[in-house]
Amino acid sequence: MNPQTLTQNSLRYDPDAIARYYRYRPWLVWARAIVIIWNFASFILSLKWDEWRERVEENKYKRAAQLRQILTRLGPTFIKVGQALSTRPDLVRKDFLEELVKLQDQLPPFDNAIAYQLIETELGRPVNEIFSELSPTPVAAASLGQVYRGRLHSGEEVAVKVQRPNLRPVLSLDLYLLRWAANWLSPWLPLNLGHDLTLIVDEFGTKLFEEIDYLNEGRNAEKFATNFRNDPRIKVPVIYWRYTSRRVLTLEWLNGFKLTDTQRIREAGLDPESIIEIGVTSGLQQLLEHGFFHADPHPGNLFAMPDGRMGYIDFGMMDQLDEVTKETLVDAIVHLINKDYADLAQDYVKLGFLTPETDIRPIIPALEALLGDAISKNVGDFNFKTITDKFSELMYDYPFRVPAKFALIIRSLVTQEGIALSLNPNFKIVEVAYPYVARRLLTGESPQLRRRLLNVLFKDGKFQWQRLENMIAIARTNTDFDVLPTAKLGLQYLLSDEGKFLRRQLVLALTEDDRLHTEEVQRLWNLVKDDFTPDRLLNVAIGVLTELSREGVAAILPSVTALTTSGLLTGKK
Repeated sequence: MNPQTLTQNSLRYDPDAIARYYRYRPWLVWARAIVIIWNFASFILSLKWDEWRERVEENKYKRAAQLRQILTRLGPTFIKVGQALSTRPDLVRKDFLEELVKLQDQLPPFDNAIAYQLIETELGRPVNEIFSELSPTPVAAASLGQVYRGRLHSGEEVAVKVQRPNLRPVLSLDLYLLRWAANWLSPWLPLNLGHDLTLIVDEFGTKLFEEIDYLNEGRNAEKFATNFRNDPRIKVPVIYWRYTSRRVLTLEWLNGFKLTDTQRIREAGLDPESIIEIGVTSGLQQLLEHGFFHADPHPGNLFAMPDGRMGYIDFGMMDQLDEVTKETLVDAIVHLINKDYADLAQDYVKLGFLTPETDIRPIIPALEALLGDAISKNVGDFNFKTITDKFSELMYDYPFRVPAKFALIIRSLVTQEGIALSLNPNFKIVEVAYPYVARRLLTGESPQLRRRLLNVLFKDGKFQWQRLENMIAIARTNTDFDVLPTAKLGLQYLLSDEGKFLRRQLVLALTEDDRLHTEEVQRLWNLVKDDFTPDRLLNVAIGVLTELSREGVAAILPSVTALTTSGLLTGKK
């Protein structure tokens, strides 16, 4: 039995099966381990040599290039590790980052003859019977495969993705060694870094094995397309299943510009700000609505299309969030922006960043000290990179750990923000993200989200005027943000049957503590009055009333009148 047999029979990553296999083949393990150790030892010695000769600054770019070359030489597993590190500026020096970014799409291709032969073997037909045209060389080469541009005999232009040869055995052996290293290193690392290190390797292995199954990637693409079927701004390529197998994927060719190619985007007459908004909101939709997200959104996988749409490709690395996690993420965003650090600490427990037995009392002031500045009056300076940098500082002093699944989420968010910053250096994620979250809470397509809206507006049974002011102030940091459509959604909810509790609480809020809260209302009005011109207000009122049934209006008016009268009488006492 050889490694090929082991891994081809097992389509899913199984660390126990891999360990059993290599335990009885130590010569394979040691041969690979020596190659890996030799490469990294030579790199570490080079760094030390620079220190001894006091040439660290002079040789830093040379060493960064050397690391990239080592990872490339060691093959797909280590290229993937380098790609993951290329999106972590909090862990990797800037000079190394610039080189590691090249691992995303600047890799050497494998032999064309092998690729063509693999297409014919996998699809069971000669290349010229399947394609009327196929580029003689790949148009792109990545860590796990390379892409050719072609055309079907029926006329459709396609991209043909061909997997690198002998991939599963190579990945299996490397993952076995990484897992062994993780087991050995864990006891020597701080709790927050060493905890679940093997689980992180296993998560990495699971995703790698999913990524090299092109049938799985095709299914992911179709699920992603279904999630965005009603969004005309998102384009997902069509999969041609007749010409697809586990190691060959044929899909629609997308014409577009890399999101980092600002010049070509502008030359095509596209607005980078609009592209940024599509990217950020679609990323938030993936996490907070669909729960099914693209875990590898690097610049090579996202395109600005000539018609203004955002094109997504490469659906090998995806992940799914359950409903509880999605709801807790919304909670965490709300608690962060409302500066509810005690509740935020509880969210970290629910999400797995802290264990349930952790004493969160000393963590609450630490969260406030580190994150408070990010959401202070200078809300325009808020960005996700700031939060991750500050959070990484916190990890060294408190027992935080990053659950394997959240390593992918953090990578996805940091990468998307990095792409947005390349299009607009002054980009602030809050300008797009917070209005989106506010709209999500106000539209509340699920009871859980509507409950979260009430959690934002009320605490300990009292209406939080300051929170509503903060929400509006933060939303309005985006000069294009129009509060009126959001207010209309809120009014529709307020006048619905489900809004009965909120109507009652608002009337009580206006009259609580035996006084009319006219000052708070005046402050809110000052924030939004520029958007509320008489003609626009009339249009909204007509729109809302038209959507309400006559019975609904009749049911609402008496209760509101009664509550108002009761409240005013209380205020006069």
